[in-house]
Amino acid sequence: MPKIHFTSAPKNLALHTGDNPELVRKNRSELQEELHVDSLQFMHQTHSDVVAMVNAHSDRDINADALITQTPGLGLAVLVADCIPLLLSSPTCVAAVHVGRVGMTNGIIDKTLDAMEGLGATGIFAWIGPSICGSCYEVSPEMYEEVTTFFPGSATTSAKHCLDLPRGTIAILRERGIDTHALGLCTVENSQFFSHRRDKSLGRQAGVICL
Repeated sequence: MPKIHFTSAPKNLALHTGDNPELVRKNRSELQEELHVDSLQFMHQTHSDVVAMVNAHSDRDINADALITQTPGLGLAVLVADCIPLLLSSPTCVAAVHVGRVGMTNGIIDKTLDAMEGLGATGIFAWIGPSICGSCYEVSPEMYEEVTTFFPGSATTSAKHCLDLPRGTIAILRERGIDTHALGLCTVENSQFFSHRRDKSLGRQAGVICL
């Protein structure tokens, strides 16, 4: 079984938010020790559709919104503060995926699954970590219509025009036959997590998976 872990506040794990970089590196090092993994790989996430294969640890954050590895002991981390930390496991490879509204519309979930299956992965299982819920993610009516037209699983009501990205993600995974466990925790409603929408926090928590 892979190692699965979701962090919470107050330890910020992001280098790009203006926080003290030495403190962030210390937090990352402590997390690696806590999880007993050989190394911990982070991403520089831009809501892209880029899926990167990682065979060995890099000191830099890799430019991608999904990481895949077949290397035991190499932990993959996805940073979030309202977006979905999606972790995917199989007996032969694992992936960490950053799923926000833009990433979902860019097809980051399907592209990651395609890449894993291209490596021969079977029996893929998904974990959805803490993220903004369908009651808190209000967007413009135009944005709501645009997203829900292509991803009806993320719809709530047109009057409220809130996107339910966790439910939309589950719908995509079910279409691919992927069993899924969602923690059902909202980052906006739960103060133990960083939430950019709630308080514009500099902090980011992480979802981590390791083969």
